[in-house]
Amino acid sequence: MWDLIGKCAVSFIVARLFFSLLKGIYSGLIAPVFRLNMNLRKTGKWAVVTGATDGIGKAYAFELAKAGLNVVLISRTKAKLETVEVELKKTYPVETKIIAVDFTSLDIYDTIAQELKDLDIGVLVNNVGMSYDYPEYLTKVPNVENFANTLLNMNIHSVNRMTMIVLPGMEQRGRGVIINISSLSAILPTPFLTIYAATKAYVESFSRNLDLELSGTGVTVQCIIPGFVATALSGMKRSSLM
Repeated sequence: MWDLIGKCAVSFIVARLFFSLLKGIYSGLIAPVFRLNMNLRKTGKWAVVTGATDGIGKAYAFELAKAGLNVVLISRTKAKLETVEVELKKTYPVETKIIAVDFTSLDIYDTIAQELKDLDIGVLVNNVGMSYDYPEYLTKVPNVENFANTLLNMNIHSVNRMTMIVLPGMEQRGRGVIINISSLSAILPTPFLTIYAATKAYVESFSRNLDLELSGTGVTVQCIIPGFVATALSGMKRSSLM
């Protein structure tokens, strides 16, 4: 009995030491590689976040506010935007602005451009996106033609159009950061999510090439390629080791 308890105790200690080692490696060597090494407040007074009411977009909104930037929250549902806006202002002393638009449509960008035209935008986070309701063969996706158009509008056209709205001002001022949220499915085979994976591969390629184009302008493009994240988009309700 005592031998078993002793072995369990040793195993627990070894496991803790192992995870502490992994945490140290990540914090010291891996995480800094992916971190933007700049003072975001110097890029401009405002940050713009699409898909800002949940998940990754909401997290970015709060981190950017924490860094001292005012935040434009853009998403579909006005009530959810207002809820996040109230929560954000209670947490950080920043200004906010909300724009309620549906990124599955293409007739929204004149409205967005008008709302943003007088703002000193330093950071744009192209986060809004959608995926399949469930994995499926391409030819068996319900109403696949309309679904594909909707997915392209949300995942690709939003990145293009939002970038084209804010980038000229960033180039003129000689400062700015564009952060595009891709997915691990962009670089790994992802059957049964074929169209979604292809849209995220576009985002990765678009980001890499645009960053090269903008070399020397003072504007940085960063592409984030997350794996599984517990968000409404992924359908995962709880985080785990995976």
